[in-house]
Amino acid sequence: MTHSNRRLDIALLVGIAALILLPWYRIEGGFFGLGWLSSFPGDPASAPAILQIAQHGRWWLAILVALLVLGGFARLLPNALRRGALLVWAGGLGVFLLALQGLAINFSGWSWTISETLFGALADGQPSMGAGAVLTGVVFVLMFSFGLADRGVMKGDAFVVGAISILIVLVTIFVFYPVGSMFVGAFQSFDGSFNPDGFVSNIQDSSIWSLDCVVGGDRCGVAWRTLWLAILTASGATLLGLCFALVATRTRFPFKKGLRLLTILPIITPPFVVGLALTLLFGRAGVVTQTVASILGTEPGRWLYGLTGIWIAQVLSFTPISFLVLIGVVEGVSPSMEEASQTLRANRWRTFWRVSLPLMKPGLANAFLIAFIESMADFGNPMVLGGSHGVLSTEIFFAVVGSQNDPSRAAVLAMILLLFTMSAFIAQRFWLSGKNFATVTGKGDSGAHIALPRGLAIAVHAVVIPWMIFTIVVYAMILFGGFVRTWGLDNTLTIEHYISAFSIGWRDGGGLAWTGVAWNSFWTTMEIALISAPLTAAVGLLTAYLIVRQKFVGRNLFEFALMMSFAIPGTVIGISYIMAFNLPPLEMTGTALILVACFVFRNMPVGVRGGVAAMSQLDKSLDEASLTLRADSFRTIRKIILPLLRPAITAALVYSFVRAITSISAVIFLVSAQYNMSTAYIVGLVENGEYGIAIAYASALIVVMVVVILVFQLFVGERRLRRENRVEIAAPAAIASAPIRQEKTA
Repeated sequence: MTHSNRRLDIALLVGIAALILLPWYRIEGGFFGLGWLSSFPGDPASAPAILQIAQHGRWWLAILVALLVLGGFARLLPNALRRGALLVWAGGLGVFLLALQGLAINFSGWSWTISETLFGALADGQPSMGAGAVLTGVVFVLMFSFGLADRGVMKGDAFVVGAISILIVLVTIFVFYPVGSMFVGAFQSFDGSFNPDGFVSNIQDSSIWSLDCVVGGDRCGVAWRTLWLAILTASGATLLGLCFALVATRTRFPFKKGLRLLTILPIITPPFVVGLALTLLFGRAGVVTQTVASILGTEPGRWLYGLTGIWIAQVLSFTPISFLVLIGVVEGVSPSMEEASQTLRANRWRTFWRVSLPLMKPGLANAFLIAFIESMADFGNPMVLGGSHGVLSTEIFFAVVGSQNDPSRAAVLAMILLLFTMSAFIAQRFWLSGKNFATVTGKGDSGAHIALPRGLAIAVHAVVIPWMIFTIVVYAMILFGGFVRTWGLDNTLTIEHYISAFSIGWRDGGGLAWTGVAWNSFWTTMEIALISAPLTAAVGLLTAYLIVRQKFVGRNLFEFALMMSFAIPGTVIGISYIMAFNLPPLEMTGTALILVACFVFRNMPVGVRGGVAAMSQLDKSLDEASLTLRADSFRTIRKIILPLLRPAITAALVYSFVRAITSISAVIFLVSAQYNMSTAYIVGLVENGEYGIAIAYASALIVVMVVVILVFQLFVGERRLRRENRVEIAAPAAIASAPIRQEKTA
């Protein structure tokens, strides 16, 4: 039995099981709540497809059963082309019918004859698609993919075709569908009717496009302020990230472990906590501001509130992302190429400038792009430090939940933000196009990286050391805030905030009781983050492999869709998910699934960009050698590619786990009473004035995230690019045995 047939058999068995055993519609409490068992199988909401046909007369479901049978018949055909054609038609028609059914549920206000005829049974108030329908849809997608592979698409590689198909379906459902449903609001009135007046008036608004600051006026429009801030933040974060990576890999800096910890700390901190710490230091009543004002005899200024303060906070927050992307790229530069340059009498500065730095271009470009998009999408720092200088993300937030209540304006602002981020993405692609950066070829490379030029070494240390001191001061203020009675007012030392948040007691009947007010959201957050982090890394790196190593129709559009999910502010993502998934066909509001989906497809581009940057340095001959030795694509990825992508894997795991914990802009719209994330809970504490508990909770989260990150790094391991030198070890035995072999030969 071939691998293709075995995969098809498994898919068909799963599809049959979904039709026979699983509920076809979503019921209250969810499938894994097992509440459906109490009414199984008589209740139409809990019955599988087979009983829907037999007991409730939904005869159209028999078409899906027939399509699965048709797939089983195709399994018996000896001709690959005919088998592939039949599987393509059966799988494609099955996906189409399922999508039509799901959309028909939401056509209650339409007089649609086809919907009423084929899916009229849905008019009795059936809920959304259930586990059986979703799993059957996956099976039909796989049937379609296996059919394409049988017909020779992607050289008949079923794994590659299946991966592309599944990812396209997921991106369509979790990126295009919610964002498209939100953008439709730009051309609608409150009653849902078509009305382009709101779009026209908002796109021409002078508060968005004004250039008064250029001609001597007060300030420019929000679009130009956001763009300028993003460019400054991306430049600063990329430069600092490169300095940190160079110090960590090319110098004898004695505190490298501490440096790595400090570069991770800002990214594992809730964004508004950094803003509050900066306010306590440099605000109008801040420690540093008051001290300087008393020495100089001047009035304390408000320079922190505005674009300057946002820039400092964003560079502090996003430099770790650049560092995580760049450290693998800096380590991946081949030492033999640097040694060859010095052999040709180039000094260390010329070698770094003409050899090492150009080979880091993929990492620099990706680090800049990620920091640029992060700055565009940032919500927490502008919210705390922006003052009257709003940016696109905060303007979108207030357009939706503020007194304006103008969804059309929010959609227009989101379109403008998307235009900026996609322009940066296209510019990055143009800069890297037509260039080859491969340095890891599979050949032995036992050389050592050259030391940095003396002037450059002094410069990077002059940047890194003050930034380390500044970071230590900021986090000392954060930790200090958790042990004082009222942060900034009453500095009496106390641990009551930690006791209130994380106290543990005993039940009357015995057993441990989590009595602290923060435990419920803490365990929920850990559960969601630990589920979404591996999924984000797996999907992101698989997508990077497909983008870099495979050529298929629509690859650029596919990559565009991925970046679009990352480019739009989390506020807009949260609102679009609510608009898309609050109603059938996929009703997920209030569940853990909507949080996991949001985190996976919001954070996946970081894994994609990190994987693309690292994979650009891997010579394609590694893949070709594995495939020549009859290994399939899945084995090649598992045995060859993944061990060389360990820095990218670690970066994807760390970033996705941390973002799942510290994200606020999207989460605040998606949490529910049952699934309340830590950041939403902390925001509630801040709104109620309980700053001590909020800081204590944030400090505890920082410690937990550091521990989990260390576990991730220990689990993934380090990439080994150079072989051990075994010549000297084997030399004595070789010398001793040489005469014996010569005598036997003689």
